[in-house]
Amino acid sequence: MNAALILAGGTGERLNEIGIPKQYYSADKPVIVYSLLVFQKCEAVSVISITASSEWQPKIEEWVNEYGISKFKTFALPGRTRQHSVYNGLIALSNLLNGSDLVIIHDAARPFVTEQDINKLIESSSGFDGATPFIKINDTVYQSKDKKQITALLNRDELFAGQTPECYNFGKYLLAHNRLSDEEIGDIRGSSEIAFKAGMNVCLCEGNINNFKISTMQDLEYFKYRLGLK
Repeated sequence: MNAALILAGGTGERLNEIGIPKQYYSADKPVIVYSLLVFQKCEAVSVISITASSEWQPKIEEWVNEYGISKFKTFALPGRTRQHSVYNGLIALSNLLNGSDLVIIHDAARPFVTEQDINKLIESSSGFDGATPFIKINDTVYQSKDKKQITALLNRDELFAGQTPECYNFGKYLLAHNRLSDEEIGDIRGSSEIAFKAGMNVCLCEGNINNFKISTMQDLEYFKYRLGLK
């Protein structure tokens, strides 16, 4: 069985102009609902769990009922970092999943994920401990340790930008978290980092450039433009 873990606990500090976390902003419908509808429709996914603050959980339950998200089964509270939120979500799913099942982690602020993206990810993970999508980097990449001058030029042919959804073997991924201290989990910068450090064999699959994350007001405006609302 495959379960989707939707991360919706962020406070949207980089987009505080709208007054609410970006994943709950509503154009024609709330941002989070777009990805929920895709995971609901995807036959490869059986269960949906959402990390969200207790303040927003009643509203999400309203949306779940309104839009017919019948695969939704459980909430988890967000942690002090993104990876703590992932860990809380894994624990919430531990009564629903077996060790060999897949957990598919997705940011609620990426509304344009498609069924094809999800299916491609799951297929790519076959024979591996997980899979994560990538986008090729086309621009020159610099390293600067002091943020004032170039320290090094990096080979962009060997560099890739990560996206969600990502998927992992549930048992191995949960164990990787169990083995770390709270502080170590807090130092993790991305979902794949903890899998890599645990020795999990995670493959790369090509991502979808249209599956962007809403992080800034410019992203939000582009989101509305894509919907034909501006």
